[in-house]
Amino acid sequence: MSEAWRDIQGDPASAMLLIADHASNRLPEGVDLGVPASVMHEHVALDIGVAPLASSLCATLGCPAVLGGISRLLLDLNREDHAPGLIPETSDGILIPGNTGLTPADRASRIAAYWRPYHDHIAEKISGHRPKLLISLHSFTPRLATSMEARPWQIGILYNQDERAARIALPLLEQAGIAAGDNLPYSGKVLNATMNRHGEGNHIPYLGIEVRQDLISDADGVTLWSERLAPIVRAVRDRLAYD
Repeated sequence: MSEAWRDIQGDPASAMLLIADHASNRLPEGVDLGVPASVMHEHVALDIGVAPLASSLCATLGCPAVLGGISRLLLDLNREDHAPGLIPETSDGILIPGNTGLTPADRASRIAAYWRPYHDHIAEKISGHRPKLLISLHSFTPRLATSMEARPWQIGILYNQDERAARIALPLLEQAGIAAGDNLPYSGKVLNATMNRHGEGNHIPYLGIEVRQDLISDADGVTLWSERLAPIVRAVRDRLAYD
């Protein structure tokens, strides 16, 4: 066990593994990033609503999950270990003083403590059960503080090179009356590190789901969107099994 992740138990026979990189706003004991306490409850610190939605989806689908156990402000688990934004100095216009002036040794220490064990654990889960579908679960803010552009989609489906699951899911979402963005509100061809590593790197299809955070910010919203998404995820898995 590591403070870098939290497991949700499930049946490997479900042939799915859910991964939520930004499910927590936790900071290790004694770490102060120098931001107001309120910031730790905003979208820059975690994907709002994702942890309860992941739990609900796993209960319905019967699948296991790996949830990131630290705030993305400490270290972004959905970045490559050499990426400039791995340890952000600013996020959506907010300065992160505790991340400025870090030495290479400081960065290496955080990578060794959190990034590497998290991704090693996911690799072990995949190696042990070889799921047929990975589910990458994130949430997005309706509007960035640093942008005037609205993000009207209810769901975004993200992908890089492997579009197999996305091309099944998008028509199903449309049929369900869900406003879905095709590689929106941002592109998986730009930011897709965890799925690039564990999905594309293992030739495993993945469904990159982004849910608009205001839709899952309370228990009723989580229940509603779990009920709407679970049959679509299950249908994607089943369709992939026959393709």
